Amino acid sequence: MAHQPITRDELLEIELLENTARGDLHSFQQLHERYSGVLFSTAYQVLNDQAEAEDVLQDVFVQIWDKAKLYDRSRGKPLTWALTLTRNKSIDRLRSAQRRHRLKDEVEKETSVAEQRGAGGAQAGGDSVERVYTLEKNRIVRNAVLQLSNEQRQAIEMAFFGGLTQNEIAHKLDEPLGTVKARIRRGMIKLKDLIEPRL
Repeated sequence: MAHQPITRDELLEIELLENTARGDLHSFQQLHERYSGVLFSTAYQVLNDQAEAEDVLQDVFVQIWDKAKLYDRSRGKPLTWALTLTRNKSIDRLRSAQRRHRLKDEVEKETSVAEQRGAGGAQAGGDSVERVYTLEKNRIVRNAVLQLSNEQRQAIEMAFFGGLTQNEIAHKLDEPLGTVKARIRRGMIKLKDLIEPRL
């Protein structure tokens, strides 16, 4: 069975992608103009959230710029490759949001249980002070985590709550190990800056 002939449009997109791989910014901008609408729609279908879909779109174009040299025309059209990147990134973002919600629910549940114990008045005054301090510390940490960028929060959650190594995180996110290490390091520095003055 003969292969479907490549259209003139697809040939142009292959050329734009290959030029992008060589660092041609103009070709990259043309790809952005061609693809941003359909890639945004794909991300929005998965996430059902405009701001999250816009974040994913930005991440995908960073990936296209970084990984254009890995594109192999024998394995499909440039648009198919870009759509796959978008779907994978959107699903990762969705899973990360679900993990965040689970974590938030767990923290709130623990806080609620601790508050109920306190309402029973079973502990002595010293314990009450300790309990108030612990609740306040949890609240400060939770608020600080929410102030991180999505990428930093995702990497830190995967490392500290998901128990993954930095290598495993890099593999899961399809990002260079150095990028993941830098995200975690910057995220931890920001957390320290946000938390220390308040404790």
